[in-house]
Amino acid sequence: MFGGEEVHITPGMQRYIDKNNAYLAKRAKYIREVVKKWKFDTIAVHGLYSVEEAIEDYQGAIIEPIFMSASQAYRDSDEMAAALAYLIPTWCYSRIANPSTYYYEWTLALLEAYGFDGETGCCSTSSGMAAIMTSVQPFLVHRTHNKHEPRNFLATAQCYGGTFQQFSIRLMQERDIDCRWIQDPTNIDEWASKIDENTRFLYGELPSNPAQGFFDIKEVADLAHSHGLPLICDTTVASPALLRPICHGADIVIQSATKSLTTSGFGVAGGLIARKNLVSNIDNDDMKADFAAYVKYLPNRDTGPNLHPMQAIMTLNDMRTLRSKMDLMSRNTMKVAEFLQGHPQIESVQYLGLPDHPLHELASKYMWLVDAEYDELYGRPVNRYGHLMSFCVKGGAEGTRKFFDGLQRIWRATDLGRIKSVATIPAISTHQQQGEEGRELANIPPNMVRLCVGGEHADDTIADLDQALNKVGATTSAAVGVS
Repeated sequence: MFGGEEVHITPGMQRYIDKNNAYLAKRAKYIREVVKKWKFDTIAVHGLYSVEEAIEDYQGAIIEPIFMSASQAYRDSDEMAAALAYLIPTWCYSRIANPSTYYYEWTLALLEAYGFDGETGCCSTSSGMAAIMTSVQPFLVHRTHNKHEPRNFLATAQCYGGTFQQFSIRLMQERDIDCRWIQDPTNIDEWASKIDENTRFLYGELPSNPAQGFFDIKEVADLAHSHGLPLICDTTVASPALLRPICHGADIVIQSATKSLTTSGFGVAGGLIARKNLVSNIDNDDMKADFAAYVKYLPNRDTGPNLHPMQAIMTLNDMRTLRSKMDLMSRNTMKVAEFLQGHPQIESVQYLGLPDHPLHELASKYMWLVDAEYDELYGRPVNRYGHLMSFCVKGGAEGTRKFFDGLQRIWRATDLGRIKSVATIPAISTHQQQGEEGRELANIPPNMVRLCVGGEHADDTIADLDQALNKVGATTSAAVGVS
């Protein structure tokens, strides 16, 4: 039971507890002896939904069922009492949990833990922003009766604009919780210099959106743990197909499942994946023992950032081909980046896969296409760097807008991680609200374009970029009188 009032357990309740303990033991054995031996693709396709469960409970349905009911009925008062005290697995009300979200959570927890010896849990959320909120709030509680107790945390300045707003406005301005921005996350001394007795966690986004920031996960995790603090990583851009921070010491991973995990664009979803028995200086044994279950059944029960069961199954269905999609889009992005690097209308290209990128070597240490060594196409470990890149157009903000407006096949939108290529200008969209000073902190100039390359043939994506860039070049040449 997660905290709260002590419950008198009746003999009837004990029967339900014993029955469900047997179920949990059976599931744990299935994970340990069967699922953990599967390759990444098999876990993505099947998760914990077995043939046995389908035939016994759901009339043989091959795809996980969608539970559209808002609440769960119980056999009697004993089962209800045990369930609502969290003494047995329950979903009771879809604001708290739902069987469909369980299938999604179980699969995502397994994918993020692929190659990790320990146990993980997952809590689904209605969006990536909700996953961030769910991840950080439990560490920002008051540790004493002093309501004026100072609290702070560290976060990489190169991050998604919504993350910047949540930390700088919702936490700093509205709640007086200090966010100490890390400008160079590769400098471990900068991290160390900003930690004190009031620090609650370290937070980093990698690769960062849109500027391709990166840092040494193990080095930062070791530093965090030496101070009794957890490391939280947002790896939405990479997905577990390319990067799994928990394997390198991180405590919590955030996914905006709307992005790389799905690619279809059918709705919004999020999730946090946490290692069990994580590190924290908060005196809360339940939270540390199983962070994902704790936030699902207590804080999120009260705040309600739940994921709809329909969206859970739609997202889960998209995740089944995650590895192959991330491989395809990464290869396409590499070709596009190489083309742009040689284009006369381009000022600079930011993509971790380019050998001359200053963080290429560091990213290559961590970003690998999962199970490439077992793939008959490769047969060896292969680096892949994801679908997100950015580049700066010559001609300043005005030239950048002319290029952007000239795109014909690439979609102008603030989305990313789609099977269709999507571009945006961060300074006027995703990072507009953080202001010029905030964008300068995050290294986002007004002539930067964020491009997420999809599954189209790379030659067609390149052709669209080329024609739009050439229009800007022609305009520039005409303006200076060049024929």
